[in-house]
Amino acid sequence: MVRLEDAVIARLSSHDTVFEVLVDPELALALRKGEETDMRSVLAIDKIFKDSKKGEAASEEMMQKVFGTLDVFKIAEQVIRKGEVQVTTEQRRKMREQRWKQVVALISRRAINPQTGLPHPPARIEGALEKAKVHVNEFKSAEEQLPGIVKVLLPIIPLKFETRRIAIKIPASYTGKAHQVVRDFATVKQEQWLNDGSWAAVIEIPAGIQGEFFDKLNNLTRGEVETKVL
Repeated sequence: MVRLEDAVIARLSSHDTVFEVLVDPELALALRKGEETDMRSVLAIDKIFKDSKKGEAASEEMMQKVFGTLDVFKIAEQVIRKGEVQVTTEQRRKMREQRWKQVVALISRRAINPQTGLPHPPARIEGALEKAKVHVNEFKSAEEQLPGIVKVLLPIIPLKFETRRIAIKIPASYTGKAHQVVRDFATVKQEQWLNDGSWAAVIEIPAGIQGEFFDKLNNLTRGEVETKVL
């Protein structure tokens, strides 16, 4: 649930009545795009207002008349989808900064420098973004903006996106935590629980995070994990 001080107003006018809810701007915009979103996380407070700044609640009579329900989450969803989400200049700036960081992180994790086979440091990627005068849209996800941004960056910084296919085997005594790390980092293509309780799998992982992934697994298993790049 978003904090009140970070929330924005979503407003819908219907039947000469205003309905307002206080929402997380990012999640509200995601909901408007059709993404599945937990309404409990979207709302800063589980209440429908007539005027949120004055703290005036909407009347139950009008909510029933307009929405056919008194369910706060169902009403809030309609207000967000059909109304407008207000974002202040400062909130837009924060959202843009966050999206910028997400773009940098995606490129750093997924791409490598084809000249060295290693990922570019985030600072180098940021420098290239600034040199290319890339504009990051705060209302679009980093994922959907990535192809266009990469196209602009290629004349400035060498990038190669590739995945690595890796076979791993984790001893039985470490499968709990290590198993989750693997799923957080990679896509499991094949897996098998062996007779000794160990877990073997073939995974795919962005080349840019291979080193980080190996370090994490080695630390968790005290170096007992077996890995092979296929």
